[in-house]
Amino acid sequence: MLREKPILYIVIPCYNEEEVLPVTAPMFKAKIESLVASGLIDDGSRILFVNDGSRDRTWEVLTELCASDPVFTAIKLSRNRGHQNALLAGLMEAKDLADITISIDCDGQDDIDAMDEMVRAYNDGCEIVYGVRSDRSSDSFFKRSTAQGYYKILNALGGEVIYNHADYRLVSSRVLNELANYKEVNLFLRGMFPMIGFKSTCVEYSRHERLAGKSKYPLSKMLTLAFDGITSFSVKPIRIITGLGALTVVLSLVLIIYALVSWATGHVVPGWSSSFIGTTLIGGIQLISLGVIGEYVGKIYMETKGRPRYIVEERTWSNTDGGESGEKM
Repeated sequence: MLREKPILYIVIPCYNEEEVLPVTAPMFKAKIESLVASGLIDDGSRILFVNDGSRDRTWEVLTELCASDPVFTAIKLSRNRGHQNALLAGLMEAKDLADITISIDCDGQDDIDAMDEMVRAYNDGCEIVYGVRSDRSSDSFFKRSTAQGYYKILNALGGEVIYNHADYRLVSSRVLNELANYKEVNLFLRGMFPMIGFKSTCVEYSRHERLAGKSKYPLSKMLTLAFDGITSFSVKPIRIITGLGALTVVLSLVLIIYALVSWATGHVVPGWSSSFIGTTLIGGIQLISLGVIGEYVGKIYMETKGRPRYIVEERTWSNTDGGESGEKM
């Protein structure tokens, strides 16, 4: 079913991107113009940047872009809230302004030419179109192996995610209206969209090197996002702990018998048996188990507080201060 020309908003989170914006912003503008010229989208389509509490001149660069061309729009969050919350803020701003949104990072690594195929897939009836990397040749061996292992682990634990997909995707306003009903504070958007459902497909693309500046996603942030994904969509780690506890009891009984036999035959140093059993096995497993359970308890604590996921401080099209907060979507 061919749809009328949709209004597209390209949603781009930004954090300390003053170096790369002058390079990539013209690329995003050219892509909008190309899609309009090809008749795929309406000429009311826009580019929406989300400044996620940047500490450099990112906001100044964005306001200059918006003043120079109406195709650019931007919002400023009151403080840094992290990539997932910044992306959510942009999507919620765009859901009532656009028929479709495409989320993409600011660094120019994702192939913007894949947007043409994404829009065509929407016109063919898809509500969600996932951008999927065709290969990871641009990644280091460590990042490539850990990322692929993570997708496999998350799926094995019950989290439904698209393999080799990050946050480059097309989403219709219909899907965003349903996403607005999800109120959790601990966000993992790449796992939430498959939960929403509707007709979807994937578009493959090649990922390039970053065009300018430095990555804002070091190993610590990647690990945090990975653990958030696991604990937000699966309780299997808790069940694994239960099974591990049962296995520990069995192993402990075996070790107790071994230690008693060793003590009876006089092949041990006095005190070794109790120290070995008490510290090398039980203690380590207890600490790991408490850590995993504590992570879940911490997430419950944050959810019950119901704090805003983001607060919009300013919009370039209205210059509104003290704007909408995430829980009022």
